[in-house]
Amino acid sequence: MENETYSRPIATRFPPEPNGYLHIGSAYAIHVNAAIAEAFHGKMNLRFDDTNPLKEDMKYVEAIREDVRWLGLDLPVYFGSDYSEEIFEAALKLIRKGKAYVCDLSAEEMTEYRGTLTEPGRNSPYRERSVEDNLSLFHQMKEGRFPDGAKVLRAKIDMSSPNINLRDPVLYRIIHAEHYRTGSEWCVYPMYDFAHPIQDAIEGITHSLCSAEFRDHRPLYEWVLRELEVPEPPKQREFGRLNVSGMVTSKRYIRELVEGGFVDGWDDPRLPTLKGLRRRGVTPEGLRRFMQEVGMLRGSSTVDAAMLDHFIRQDLKDKSVAVMAVLNPLKVVITNYPKDQVEMLHLNHSDADPMLGGRDVPFSGELYIEREDFMEHPVPGFHRLFPGGEARLKGAYYVKCHHAVKDPETGEVKELHCTYDPETKSGTGFSGRKVKSTIHWVSAAHGVPAEIRLYGSLLKDAASVAESDNDWAELVSPDSRIIFRQAIMEPWMKNASPDAKYQFIRQGYFCLDHKDLTGPVPIFNRIVSLKDSWKREALR
Repeated sequence: MENETYSRPIATRFPPEPNGYLHIGSAYAIHVNAAIAEAFHGKMNLRFDDTNPLKEDMKYVEAIREDVRWLGLDLPVYFGSDYSEEIFEAALKLIRKGKAYVCDLSAEEMTEYRGTLTEPGRNSPYRERSVEDNLSLFHQMKEGRFPDGAKVLRAKIDMSSPNINLRDPVLYRIIHAEHYRTGSEWCVYPMYDFAHPIQDAIEGITHSLCSAEFRDHRPLYEWVLRELEVPEPPKQREFGRLNVSGMVTSKRYIRELVEGGFVDGWDDPRLPTLKGLRRRGVTPEGLRRFMQEVGMLRGSSTVDAAMLDHFIRQDLKDKSVAVMAVLNPLKVVITNYPKDQVEMLHLNHSDADPMLGGRDVPFSGELYIEREDFMEHPVPGFHRLFPGGEARLKGAYYVKCHHAVKDPETGEVKELHCTYDPETKSGTGFSGRKVKSTIHWVSAAHGVPAEIRLYGSLLKDAASVAESDNDWAELVSPDSRIIFRQAIMEPWMKNASPDAKYQFIRQGYFCLDHKDLTGPVPIFNRIVSLKDSWKREALR
C-alpha cells in the first residue's frame, strides 16, 4: 500500500491512560494501530494520555509498557504531559481568535445549559467576555488563583448543534493535585478531546484510530485542528470495539470486580486483562492469531470465547509436551504385579510427533487414576474401569477391575483392586483382544503432588451486564475456577519450567502459575481445554 495523502510517513498511536491495566480490548486496539502502520510501512507510537492527575500512577505506566512488549512490540514512548506548554499555547491561540472563553458556570449549571438530544442548549452568560478578560482569567487559572471547579475554559462553537459534543465543550479545568510526573507545576489540565488532536499533531500522527464510541467526537477533533490551522492534520477514524462472550472488557467493571473481591486482583486468570491472560498461560502468538482472524471490525462486536480458545490451542499444540497428571486421584492396586517392582516405560513427548523425543515414566503395582475413570454401576457407553471391566493404561498394560474398596462410614470408593495382563504391554504388538478405552495414570510411589486450577467463563451463561449497578455476586459463575489440591503428576514434572507449556493428557494445556512459584506444591493453571468447539465458518 502507498501513502498518497501525506508528505510524511503514515503514523498511528496507542494512547492509554495510566490509570489501570490493559485488557484484551486494549490488545485489539494495539493490533489495529500496528496493522495499519505496518501495511503502509509507517510507524506507531505508545503515548500515555496523562492529563488527569487524580487517577494516574507510574505503576500503571510500567505495567502497560511491559504488556506492550509482551505483545511483541517495541514502540517509542511519549507522554501527553510533556506537551503541557504546547497545549496551553494552543488554548491561548483559540482565545485570541475569539474561539474560547472562560466560563464560571458550575458543573450542574453547565449540564442544565447544555440542553438535551431533542432540545438545543443555551449560551453561557460568560460566553461574550472580551478576549482580554479571557486571557487574563485563563492566566490566573494557571497561576492557581481559583479553587477546583470555579472556572473552566470552553470552546465557542454552537450551543444549538445536534451534536452535543460541539455545544461549547470544556477544554481546560482546574485540578489542584500532584501529578505523578510534573508534580505541582500545573493546576490546569486539558480535557482529552482537546489535548488528543494536539498531541497527535505534535507527533506527526496521520491516523488517530479509536473505537466506535468516539465517532461523535470526530467533529470536535477536526474543529480543534482546523482552528489551530494545523497543516496536513491527522484524521480520526473509528473501528468497532471488541467484546468476548463471558468476559468483562470494561475497565470500570473490571475495577469493580477487583475492588469488590470477586476476583483475586488485576492478574486473576479469569480476567481478560493482559496480566490475567499471561498468568493463565495465554501466549502472545495465540492472541495475535485470534486478532488477525477477527480483522477490522466496523461496529462493536461480541466474539465467541471459543474462537479465542481455538487460536490459543492452535498455538500451544506444537509447543507443548504431553504428560500425565491426575487431578482427582483414585488409588489402584494391581494385585498380581510383583511387589516392590518398578518398571521404566518410555513415553513420547508428543504422540503426533515422535521427533520431539520422550522420557521414561515409572510404573509400579500401586497407581493413581482419575476418579471419573471408574464407575461402580456403569451407564451405557462407559468403557473405562468398572467391576469386571478392562481398559488400557496409557503406554503400559491392560488392567481389569475386580473389586472396589469403600470407606465403611461414607461408602466412598477408596481404591480399586485390579490385575494386569503382562502380554499386553504397549509397543509389543499385542492384538489378542481389544479394549475401548485408554486412561492415564501416575505411580503412587513416584508421583509429584500439585495443585491444579481449571478456569472457565467468569460470568454465568445467562448473565447480562447492565450499564451500571451490576450485582456481581449474582453474575459471577461459582464454577469459574475449580481447584484440585490433591493432584498427582508424573515425576518428570518435578523440574517443570515456568516458561514451558504442557499438555496434561485428556485434560488440556497447562502452565505453572508464575505468581505462586514458592509454595509447598507447584500450582498449574489450565490455559485452555483440549476440546475445540469453534468453527471458522462461524465468522462468515
